[in-house]
Amino acid sequence: MEGLAVVGFVFDMVGVVALVRLEKLTRTLKEKGILEENYKEE
Repeated sequence: MEGLAVVGFVFDMVGVVALVRLEKLTRTLKEKGILEENYKEE
């Protein structure tokens, strides 16, 4: 059971890292004018 908790924690950390990178990408694309400033994620 402890192994399952470790696997869950690892996948959770991967998800957090992916979310942070997505936010950074969105911000960069807005600054470069590729995305509109009022872009709303679904």
